[in-house]
Amino acid sequence: MAPMGNAARGLAAFGLLAAGVAAGALAERLITRRLRKTHEVTASEAVPGVAVTVTVDDGTRLHAVIDDGPGGTAPTVIFTHGYALSLDSWPAQRAAMTSVARTIFWDQRGHGRSERGPAGTDIDRLGRDLGCIIDDLAPKETIVLVGHSMGGMTIMALADQRPELFGDRVRGVALLATSAGGIADVELGLPRPIARLAHAVAPSIGSTVEGGGPVAGLIERALRSSSDLGLLITRAYAFGSTVPPDGTRLVADLITGTPIEVLADLLPALEAHTKEHALDVLERTDLLVMVGDADLLTPVGHSMEIVRHVPSAELVILPGVGHMLTLEADQQVTRHVIELVERVSGP
Repeated sequence: MAPMGNAARGLAAFGLLAAGVAAGALAERLITRRLRKTHEVTASEAVPGVAVTVTVDDGTRLHAVIDDGPGGTAPTVIFTHGYALSLDSWPAQRAAMTSVARTIFWDQRGHGRSERGPAGTDIDRLGRDLGCIIDDLAPKETIVLVGHSMGGMTIMALADQRPELFGDRVRGVALLATSAGGIADVELGLPRPIARLAHAVAPSIGSTVEGGGPVAGLIERALRSSSDLGLLITRAYAFGSTVPPDGTRLVADLITGTPIEVLADLLPALEAHTKEHALDVLERTDLLVMVGDADLLTPVGHSMEIVRHVPSAELVILPGVGHMLTLEADQQVTRHVIELVERVSGP
């Protein structure tokens, strides 16, 4: 390939990665777009559940799966996935939680089986969606909210919008590999000047790809030119020291299944996300914060900043674990979530 093609590929890949959670997934989505999936990831691979549709206030239809659990006094546990993923990114948690509590796993708008809705989605819109999920599917129950990556940001947005839910109804919150702000400052393990350049170009690359045309085609062809590069980026930015069996392919398949327009639409929202002011609301809950110390997308410092605002929170740092801790450290994550549910159970 000519030097300009190599430059475009490298700049686009690292530029998209530099937007933190958003950019990494968008680069992987483009790079792996031409790969044939080795399997279809479905909710039924974990456990069967009742599929439902929730129509939110702007008419968008969101997909969710309810697992009734054993009954009793345990709260309903609602799992909110991250950027470019879906409810199928929680296989271990779904399997384990069936004997613990009633659970709701849902696809955020534009992801999985949920509709995209109007363009211009931001984190506040996702927070309102979560509120609609609660109102429709758990209108009276006590609740534990679990959010991974962008899903944690969605929970923070809900806390900002509807603080009255927290403490009485929402008794527990688990924030996994997420951030209350500052995604634009994440260096992703790159030299600082390269990281700054990447942050500067990432949003424009996303909008260029979404807009189509010759330049978009050039960028996409460059990114798609090596499927090995796509898997390499997935491994590097999703996992730490241990890559679980089929983990790289699972994440790549979920990314590939997310429309490119959705990924590009959310890039500015993720970079602009700032919800430090809403963290005080979480002081009313039993808060669990978990992160891997090899997370390049939402590094440990972001979780420590959350705990600085909520000193009562439990902070768990997993050695050698990357951003997809729900897969890489599935047993530890599941155990801590179950312990959280047990702590807040009761009338």
